[in-house]
Amino acid sequence: MQSSANLRGAIFMCLAMAGFTVNDALVKSVTGVMNPGQIMLVRGVMTSVLVLLLARHFGAFRSLRLLLDPIIALRIVAEVVAAITYISALGEMPFANASAILQALPLAVTSGAALFLAEPVGWRRWLAILVGFIGVLIVLRPGPDGFSAASIAVAASVVAAAVRDLCTRRISPEVPSLFISATTAVIITLTGAVLVVPLGGWQPMSMTSVLHLAAASLVLLIGYQYIVLAMRLGEIAIVAPLRYTSLIWSIGIGILFFSEKPDIWTMTGVGIIISSGLYTLARENRRRPVIAK
Repeated sequence: MQSSANLRGAIFMCLAMAGFTVNDALVKSVTGVMNPGQIMLVRGVMTSVLVLLLARHFGAFRSLRLLLDPIIALRIVAEVVAAITYISALGEMPFANASAILQALPLAVTSGAALFLAEPVGWRRWLAILVGFIGVLIVLRPGPDGFSAASIAVAASVVAAAVRDLCTRRISPEVPSLFISATTAVIITLTGAVLVVPLGGWQPMSMTSVLHLAAASLVLLIGYQYIVLAMRLGEIAIVAPLRYTSLIWSIGIGILFFSEKPDIWTMTGVGIIISSGLYTLARENRRRPVIAK
């Protein structure tokens, strides 16, 4: 049943957001000692090894000729662009500002789904997503510094990530999710290798930096796999708003590791975000016809 698929897609989206948010925090911790190309390379090698082993274990390898499929190729290119722009921005702006702009992604994805995939998106769900985005702004309240060259890079990352998600929706169900994750990880790693020298050259790494990137590779793998599953299982208009759950993880990381205490505005914004996501799910269940048993 589609409702069951939407529920699983929602859960997978929440797990993906947890993985990506923790990864972003770990990457942010090393941006001062190495360039984006080196980060993509080192983290990518670790992630690629893990995902390739999983793909082999589950028999997910397919012919590389699949990469010539326009939808798969475009998805990989979009993922690479999203990675380069966002990692570059993390090193130049506060984590909160970058996160604030990134939360525009559900709007971009939902708009794209309505315009290019002809998915039905009623005005109530549009309104719920817009309200959720207002909640994001209340939580993070980006100041004038948020509108810089780095913020433009994050905006480019949002567009690229939206293209990635829409392409994921169009990939044949016969193509294993692990195959998509594996090829994406390898190509991002190779892109990082190419960019190391142009972006400043190789820098010595401390054990702390290596451990941070190792942990980032693990949680990134979680994000890669579950974002694919979420976008393939659930309707985009249902699972996309749950990207806002990354804010919960961001606040938790701030409290546990940076001694940050959320104020009343933060808690109000989080409440709005969670409410908008729950309303979207409830509205979806309500609009479906009841099937007699």
